[in-house]
Amino acid sequence: MFTSEKWVTSKWTKETKGKRATDIILMSSFWNHVVYILKVMDPLTRVLRLVDNKNKSAMRYIYEVMDRAKETIKRSFNENKKKYEKIFTIIDERWNCQLHRSLHAAGYYLNHEFFYTIKSVGFDAEVLDGLYQCVTRLVSSLEMQDKIIRELSLYKNAEGLFGIPMTVRTRTTTSLGINNLR
Repeated sequence: MFTSEKWVTSKWTKETKGKRATDIILMSSFWNHVVYILKVMDPLTRVLRLVDNKNKSAMRYIYEVMDRAKETIKRSFNENKKKYEKIFTIIDERWNCQLHRSLHAAGYYLNHEFFYTIKSVGFDAEVLDGLYQCVTRLVSSLEMQDKIIRELSLYKNAEGLFGIPMTVRTRTTTSLGINNLR
């Protein structure tokens, strides 16, 4: 637009604000900043769309979606830490004060779509801590808490209902569409 005949011949090119706008738009550093912002905001916008979905709960996906968003950002900067570390600091601050909840961790742990395909889920101390906090908070009976923890071995080892062919087949068919974050 700022190099078109229509703009060059317009009255705006003679005014101070028009000249300044033209100078800014034609600077390569402006477009470098635009590219930087797009590399960061596209994955984060996808996270926000998922979290703001009123039709399906995103609780069991929030851990994985944030991880994928950060991985996407990291890859978009060719894993050059200097280019994304400030952004990660901001993301982590928001994550810790607004999104990081034990209920999200429990949802992630109990999401069979990830538990059986991402082996680290079952061993992540933060996720396990969230799961145990939820059990403690939601179930007052110590006897029932102990029973739940014992029953988790069925889940971990894909035994009982967790191991039947139908359950195994449908582990990855309940996605909310988070695969488009990659």
